[in-house]
Amino acid sequence: MAVRLKDLSLEQFLALPEKKPALEYEEGRITQKVSPQEQHGRLQLGVGGLIDQFAIPRKLAMAFSELRCTFGGRSLVPDLSVFRWSRLPVNAVGKITNKTARPPDLVVEIVSPEQSARVLARRCSWLVANGIAVALLIDPEDESILSFRPNQITAPLRGSDRIDLDDILPGFILTVHDVFNLLMTE
Repeated sequence: MAVRLKDLSLEQFLALPEKKPALEYEEGRITQKVSPQEQHGRLQLGVGGLIDQFAIPRKLAMAFSELRCTFGGRSLVPDLSVFRWSRLPVNAVGKITNKTARPPDLVVEIVSPEQSARVLARRCSWLVANGIAVALLIDPEDESILSFRPNQITAPLRGSDRIDLDDILPGFILTVHDVFNLLMTE
């Protein structure tokens, strides 16, 4: 949903108070994120949990939910942001900070019923063109996942297809089925 705040610079946008759901600044336009529904929320929490369960004990990476990411002239709030361990936003004593100007290594966007998968796909393409190693677009309606990487053709992953995250999470095995199985109660 577009918010009627016109002609704001990125700096002016960042000075605005935070809202729920979060506002995002993209191509000079301000939009408000869609409030997550049950499937979206479960996938967000579940995928982040699977990543953290594997990555944190190995000190490989850490997942963050709804983290504001400001870089490349935009300020976005992806559903999940994952930083490699060596790139975590920490202070001098190793405590996670509240703000970082560095882009994450992996971004996960989940299509909500009120969102356009095409618009989110364009966003994922922009993310990898501007420093993100991998952007995943999860579509619960279609039960597919698109994996965006620099200089690679994007094709839908389905069913038992493995989601390749070896460059960020070596040894992490995750299939499309594993992701959508998070929605099952039995």
